[in-house]
Amino acid sequence: MNEAQEVRTETLMLNVGPHHPSTHGVLRVLVELEGEVVRNLTPDLGFLHRGVEKLAESKTYHQFLPITDRLDYMAASYNNFAYCLAVERLLDLEVPPRAQYIRVLIGELNRIFSHLFWLGTHAHDLGAITPIFYTLREREEIMNLFEMACGGRLTQTYFRIGGVALDLPEGFEDRVRAFLRDFPRRVDEYETLLTSNPIWMKRMVGVGVLSKEDAIALGASGPMARASGLAWDIRKTEPYSSYDHFDFDVPVFEDGDVYSRYLVRIEEMRQSARIIGQVLDRLPEGPVLAEEPRWVIPPKEKTLHQIESLIHHFLLVEEGFHPPEGEVYVAVESPRGELGFYIVSDGGPRPYRLKIRPPAFVNLESLATMSRGRLLADLIAILSSIDIVLAEIDR
Repeated sequence: MNEAQEVRTETLMLNVGPHHPSTHGVLRVLVELEGEVVRNLTPDLGFLHRGVEKLAESKTYHQFLPITDRLDYMAASYNNFAYCLAVERLLDLEVPPRAQYIRVLIGELNRIFSHLFWLGTHAHDLGAITPIFYTLREREEIMNLFEMACGGRLTQTYFRIGGVALDLPEGFEDRVRAFLRDFPRRVDEYETLLTSNPIWMKRMVGVGVLSKEDAIALGASGPMARASGLAWDIRKTEPYSSYDHFDFDVPVFEDGDVYSRYLVRIEEMRQSARIIGQVLDRLPEGPVLAEEPRWVIPPKEKTLHQIESLIHHFLLVEEGFHPPEGEVYVAVESPRGELGFYIVSDGGPRPYRLKIRPPAFVNLESLATMSRGRLLADLIAILSSIDIVLAEIDR
């Protein structure tokens, strides 16, 4: 065989990331290529690892709450949500109905917020520059609403063990209703740009298929699982915080490809808006914090005017409270899937052990399954469709 006829058979090992915009954070993917075809890949983590679960062992239960915001800065309130629910179950603490509704309201706004940013960046990854300017417009208004409610925009730390920090301010409900009146038209605009766009469909339809069986075997959840035909949403299957009071649909598609994951998130934004409207229509009166001084910090206005409340607040946060011995696991439906907190209590003021079940970490395990046999360009679309947040993966 002469030199011109020689066939090269070795594969190429290529690093994608950790400093690549389409890895959506410091993720390194070691890709084995044959030409432009992906034969295998290995995600390499740890560039952002902060030891949050170990850090929890040195913090009182109240002190650890603001740290949970930083686990997923695209859905900070959901980490507050799951953590507070876990501690409340450990304490057998009942949250007032108004606080439960407000948690749902903020949570669903955060779901829309997260999906908007995913949609804009996903389109950008595939070469569509315009959509991110549309989605950031609506996302900015949601951040304004968060700021109006609690002062925080990205990491709100609005939830508290026993309820929420503050009641909704005057004018907040009217502003949310104004957002809801305009938002369906905005989603229609996204779909006009993308849903039937032939280039968009070419990059996504039939790409990165995850079968229902593989989704179950790999523990996928959230839009990843629902796009593969698995009709599982914790808000429906194991309702928490009054979700069983609201009427909404769980979008499910059967094809399991990148396009199906896009369709799921588009419909989820519409359903979240539907839930928010029902919350506003049915929002009960009453307190927003449980009246249990052993565990719940006093309302902010009392700490500003009563020395006893200020001392009480200081002792609960700095010295902590002593929950019963035991262990709990509580999960919520975050924008990325099942987000769970497992807490072990030895009766002390700090968690004896704390373990987080982050959906992005588990969903990332399916990347190799979806990418084998696809082109390198498809890998970018597939990775983006998982909707990972590296801070949640590395914790």
